Amino acid sequence: MKSKGNIINAVGRIGIAVLTLGIMFFLFGLFENDYKIFVSIGIGTVVGAVFIFLIGVFFVATEEMLAKTNKGNKVIPIKSKKGAPL
Repeated sequence: MKSKGNIINAVGRIGIAVLTLGIMFFLFGLFENDYKIFVSIGIGTVVGAVFIFLIGVFFVATEEMLAKTNKGNKVIPIKSKKGAPL
């Protein structure tokens, strides 16, 4: 569980950093007259930060589910009778 906590913390920190950068771009583009392109860049960056966080949470949940499931059934080969095709 320790490694899963580290992954969640790392994804959260990266997500917050990118989210903060996106909000700064958005606000700069919104309040400055000549930089309207930064509004769209800020919106894209904020959406990207949300996707980064959701994909990280999905990876941790997938890893946890794989650790809890069985790894499959044991296959026992069938012995054939003499002269019978398999």
